[in-house]
Amino acid sequence: MGGSRRVTLNDVAAASGVSRATVSFVLNDDPNQTISAATRDRVKEAARDLGYVPHGIARALREGSSRIVVLNIDWGLEGNYSRSYVRGLDDELAAHDHVLLVRHGHSAPQSTQQVLDTIAPRAVLRFAEAYLSGHEPDEEDWKSGFAAHAALQIRYLTDRGHTRIAMALPGDDTPLTELRQRFARATTDRLGLPPLTPFVVPRPRDAGTAAVRAFLAAHGEVTAIAAFDDDIALRTVTALQELGVSVPSGVAVIGYDDTEYGALVTPALTTVHIDAEGHGRAAARTALGLDTTGITRTPGRVIERGSA
Repeated sequence: MGGSRRVTLNDVAAASGVSRATVSFVLNDDPNQTISAATRDRVKEAARDLGYVPHGIARALREGSSRIVVLNIDWGLEGNYSRSYVRGLDDELAAHDHVLLVRHGHSAPQSTQQVLDTIAPRAVLRFAEAYLSGHEPDEEDWKSGFAAHAALQIRYLTDRGHTRIAMALPGDDTPLTELRQRFARATTDRLGLPPLTPFVVPRPRDAGTAAVRAFLAAHGEVTAIAAFDDDIALRTVTALQELGVSVPSGVAVIGYDDTEYGALVTPALTTVHIDAEGHGRAAARTALGLDTTGITRTPGRVIERGSA
């Protein structure tokens, strides 16, 4: 192949005597296609001899990186924050001709590096890193950030006369637990309230009920519970009902992040709804080195239902 013209799939197909589709199946190692070993070897040999480079890799070599942005989620919420964040991130990247690749779960460093070496991403992001910063909140955080959203739960309960409030937490460690408690302390200090009393509501159901029973026996003054998320809130409501405690007249419960399940139980779960599309769009622009001016960050809001 003379000159500087890029070698194409059609060139490989002509050199190996097969169709363009067969070349694509072989080079992409498609497991759903039955292609003989001899044909596979012939196609791969032709691709090597011609110096065929897939278009995406060729562009990555020219630009120094691909047009892929990797988002690592090694933990996450199932509610509106994660869904709207990823939607905003994906839409904004697409608007600037980039593609989002989401990796879920904890990955070994070797596996992660293999992915990065293969696709040469434009950027690698940690899920909601700016939102979940461990720094004390600045003024903007108290308007639309994590601190403001965590404070919504407590303010909602105190506006309804509750002053002895507990915080129900998960049994496993998460990056959010310490931060949520820090923002809760900042909120109760601002409101002149006693600190929230933390306790764990573990899995399975029987263990959760036992934990709530023990907590109420030791803290009978508590009249409301702010849950770490909707999952913990639902476990707590279930335990209270099994113990014969009326919700919300006996103990009020408020969730966090408005998963779809909260609306399906009785009483339906009061919770905090977070639309993070603006956070995702800002993260996309930052990753691409673009100005984030003009991106709207929607404040969180309480969805009032029956549990608080």
